[in-house]
Amino acid sequence: MQQTAAIQPALAIASDAELALRVGAGDPHAFTLLMRRHNRLLFRAARSILRDDAEAEDAVQDAYLQAYRGIKQFRGDARLSTWLTRIVVNEAIARSRKRHREAEVTPLYADPGLQPTDAEDRMDDDTPEYGAMRAEARVLIERSLDELPDAFRTVFMLRAVEELSGEEVAAVLGIPEATVRSRFFRARALLRAKLETEFGVALGDAFSFDGQRCDRIVAAVLARIGPPGSG
Repeated sequence: MQQTAAIQPALAIASDAELALRVGAGDPHAFTLLMRRHNRLLFRAARSILRDDAEAEDAVQDAYLQAYRGIKQFRGDARLSTWLTRIVVNEAIARSRKRHREAEVTPLYADPGLQPTDAEDRMDDDTPEYGAMRAEARVLIERSLDELPDAFRTVFMLRAVEELSGEEVAAVLGIPEATVRSRFFRARALLRAKLETEFGVALGDAFSFDGQRCDRIVAAVLARIGPPGSG
């Protein structure tokens, strides 16, 4: 127990590369921290492809198992987050194909009910009215993101919401960086037409990764791996 307690502070400041080495050596605490660091990114990546929360969680769990089994092959040529995201994207795509879903391209047309209105008085951030407006905006943003064409949705999620660089997104998706840029600009234009600037404040909360979901994924993956030294 003393050894475990002594390791925790070091783990908290360990780099991803250091965590990967520890995971490869069979350190379960390092793997737990690695998952907690990257859960939101991987969930959002999977969710952008599968458009289903439960499916995305399952995809993330399976991706973590693949990463756990192959972590010794991680050479650090790319960032660990890029390596993990590539795994979960491939897993999500495989799941989507397995469900025999054909790619949907849903055009976004301006909704008359969402046209810009006259400027309203600002509300304080801590008022119930502001909270209700933010929640409503979040629902609208999530629905609008789901309606983006498949080719644009994941690019936008990784670039705008998770703030990966164009180079990182290109590496994850296996497409040219110029394609990332064009898809991102097109996706942003489609969303702007749908949402207008008044809803931009809620973008950072889209598909929020709450503690309960994070705990659930960590617990499920650790249970599937089993006790240290069992597999």
